[in-house]
Amino acid sequence: EEQLLLKDSECRARLFPRPWDLRQLQVWERPVALQAELALTLKVLDTVTDPALGAVLEQPLRTLWHFHSQLRACVPAPPTATPRPLSHRLSHWLQRLHQAPKKESPGCLQASVVLNLFRLLTRDLRCVARPDLCA
Repeated sequence: EEQLLLKDSECRARLFPRPWDLRQLQVWERPVALQAELALTLKVLDTVTDPALGAVLEQPLRTLWHFHSQLRACVPAPPTATPRPLSHRLSHWLQRLHQAPKKESPGCLQASVVLNLFRLLTRDLRCVARPDLCA
């Protein structure tokens, strides 16, 4: 990730910081974080213009859209409408994800999202789906 981000001089920082781990959040906050992470991932990957890459992404994008729709059923509408206050950690991270498309170049966003995709699929989804395995 560092090498890719260094190549794009417009990258300001890691979008998905290494110490970020859903286990640091309360169990009820984890789906909120994962939904925001998936939303940004889908937004970035849906804008890929390379035809060869677009064909490769078609099936994985359908799967990610399915995960995202399932999470929407578990998460209150906007995070500010939750009956419990969001932790500072989650609020900060949600703000960072929300601002990323305005602050980062498309190349930086795409590199960050693609590099984070494996963590999202192997760790974050499992953590939300099976909280007992996430403790």
